[in-house]
Amino acid sequence: MEDLQRLYPIGIQTFSKIREDNFLYIDKTEYVYRMTHSASSYMFLSRPRRFGKSLLTSTLHSYFSGCRELFRGLVMEKLEKEWTEYPVLHFDMSTAKHVDKEQLLQELNLKLADYESFYGKDEDEVNPNQRLMGLIKRAYKQTGKKVVVLIDEYDAPLLDVMHERENLGVLRNIMRNFYSPLKACDPYLRYVFLTGITKFSQLSIFSELNNIKNVSMDEPYAAICGITQDEMLTQMKDDIEQLARKMDVGFEEVVVKLKENYDGYHFTYPSPDVYNPFSLLNAFADRKFNSYWFSSGTPTYLLKMLDKFNVEPSEIGRKQAKASAFDAPTETMTAITPLLYQSGYITIKDYDKELDIYTLDIPNKEVRLGLMESLLPHYVANNAEEANTMVAYLSRDIRNGDMDAALCRLQTFLSTIPQCDNTKYEGHYQQKFYVIFSLLNFYVDVEVRTPRGRVDMVLRTKTTLYVMELKLDKNADMAMEQIDLKNYPERFALCGLPVVKVAVNFDSERCTIGEWWIE
Repeated sequence: MEDLQRLYPIGIQTFSKIREDNFLYIDKTEYVYRMTHSASSYMFLSRPRRFGKSLLTSTLHSYFSGCRELFRGLVMEKLEKEWTEYPVLHFDMSTAKHVDKEQLLQELNLKLADYESFYGKDEDEVNPNQRLMGLIKRAYKQTGKKVVVLIDEYDAPLLDVMHERENLGVLRNIMRNFYSPLKACDPYLRYVFLTGITKFSQLSIFSELNNIKNVSMDEPYAAICGITQDEMLTQMKDDIEQLARKMDVGFEEVVVKLKENYDGYHFTYPSPDVYNPFSLLNAFADRKFNSYWFSSGTPTYLLKMLDKFNVEPSEIGRKQAKASAFDAPTETMTAITPLLYQSGYITIKDYDKELDIYTLDIPNKEVRLGLMESLLPHYVANNAEEANTMVAYLSRDIRNGDMDAALCRLQTFLSTIPQCDNTKYEGHYQQKFYVIFSLLNFYVDVEVRTPRGRVDMVLRTKTTLYVMELKLDKNADMAMEQIDLKNYPERFALCGLPVVKVAVNFDSERCTIGEWWIE
C-alpha cells in the first residue's frame, strides 16, 4: 500500500495558510511566547535564507492579531491566556531585491499606501519616515492599542549591492530614513521585530534605534529557526520511516544520511543540532536526497565577495575566531567571515570558553559540495559540465584505490581547459586540486602542518590516506624527495589507514599534470 503523502509547506511562509490547510508545522510557538514576554520589546534575528524567518514573522503576525484558533493544539495555546488583538504593520522587504533608488522608493510607497488605505494619511506626510510615523500614531489612536511593527528581511534591498560602495550608501540611507521613526514612536509601540540575513551596524541602518536586542546568538533562541534533531525524530518520525521504505534502507541509516547532508548548523554555543528546514522538507517531499538549499539561489554576491577578498576555496572552511569577527556588521567587514557565517556557508562547530574563541566550519555535505561546484567554473573555464562528469568517474577510481587511473583521468581532462591569465603559480593548481577532490566527498585539506614542514595536500578516503606534494615546472622526483626528506607520512602514522605518497608535477605550458609518482 502506498504511503499517504504529507503536505509539506515548501515555499509557504504564511502561518495561517499552513495551519488552516493542514500543512506540516514544526511547533515553534514556545519561542514566540518567550520573545513577546521578555524584557525587550525590540528584537532582531539573523538567520540564513530559507531558514524560516518569514514563517516566524508571520506567526508573530497571527499571534498579535489575536488569532487564537490558529494556535489550537500548539504550545502557545497553553501559555497564552489573554489573546489581545493589536494593530500590526507587517513589511516584507524581500520584494525589494535587485532595485535602484527609484524602485526602492516605489516599493516603500506601495507598502505604506496599503496600510494608509486602512488607517488614513495626512497630506503633509511625504517622505517614508513621515508616513510610517503617521501610520503608527493613527493606528494607536484609532484602536486604543499599541502597535506591532514586523519587518521581514530588512536587508534584502542591500544584499545585491553589498560590494558596490556607492549604491550601497544610497539604498542604505533610504532604509535608514524609513526605519528612523521606530525609536521616536516608542510610546505607541507594543513590539518591534526585524529579521535579516546580514547584520548591518545600528549606526548605519537604524540611526538612533540603539535599543534593538540582537537575539541571533542568544542560547534561548538557538533553535528558533530550522529543525532540531529532536524535533525531526519526534514530529517527523513517520516521514523518516516513509523515506527509509522508499530507499529500501533502515531507519537509522536514513537518519545518518539526513544528518550528513542537511544537519550541522549551530548559531550559538551550546546549541542543539539544527537541520536546514528547506532541504529537509524537500527531501521528505521528493523522498530522495538532493542539493535543495544551495541550488535554490545562486550566491552571486558571495562569489563576488570571495573574489574581492581574494579568498581561496581551501580558506572557506575550518577556522577559529572571536564572535566579533563573524557576528559583525557586514558593510564594514575587512574579511569574508561575517558574510560566510551570516549567510549560512559556515557555522559554529565548537567553542573554547577559556579563550572565548569559536571554531567555524562548513555545516554539511550539501553546502560543501554546493560551494565547490559554484567555484569549479573558475578553475575549469567553460568545462564545468564535463568536469562534473569527470569527477564522478574520478570518485570511482579513488574508491577503488586506483590513484594512478585518477591522475591519468585528471591529466586528460585538464589538458582540454584553455589557458588562463595569472595561473602560472603552484597555488593555482593546488586550489584546482582542492576544489575537484572536495567534490568527491572525501576529507581533503591543504598546507597540513607536520613537525618538519607542511604537506601540500592530504586526501583521506575510507580505506587510504594520501599525502600529496605538488610542484610546478619541476619534476615528480623532486616532489617525492621532499616527502621522504621531511618524512611527511610520520605525521599520520596513527590515523589507522595505510599512507600512500603521491608526488605530482604540473606543466604550466600544457596547463595540466606533467608527471606523477605514487609510492
